[in-house]
Amino acid sequence: GTSNSTGLELGHRSFQNKNRVAILAELDKEKRKLLMQNQSSTNHPGASIALARSPLNKDFRDHAEQQHIAAQQKAALQHAHAHSSGYFITQDSAFGNLILPVLPRLEAE
Repeated sequence: GTSNSTGLELGHRSFQNKNRVAILAELDKEKRKLLMQNQSSTNHPGASIALARSPLNKDFRDHAEQQHIAAQQKAALQHAHAHSSGYFITQDSAFGNLILPVLPRLEAE
C-alpha cells in the first residue's frame, strides 16, 4: 500500500509544479506586456499624457493591476500552504505583503 500513496503524492506534486509553471508563465507574459506598453508610451510623451487623462484607461489599468496582484496572491498562498504548517490569508497590506500569517491569540497565564 505504501507505493500507491507515494505515487499519488508525486502526481499531486507534479500537478502543483505544472500549475506553478503555468502561473509563472502567465505572470511573465503580463510583465512583458506591461513593459511593452511602458516603452511605447515613453516613445510618445504626448500620447501618454492623453492616456493618463482618460478615466476609462485608468480603470482598465487598475483592473489589470488588481488581476495581476490577485494572481500573485494566489500563487503565494498556494506556495505558503504547500510548504508551511501555518495558516495564511490574502490581505491588503500597507507594507506590500501579498499574504499574511494567521497567528492564534494565546491568553496570558
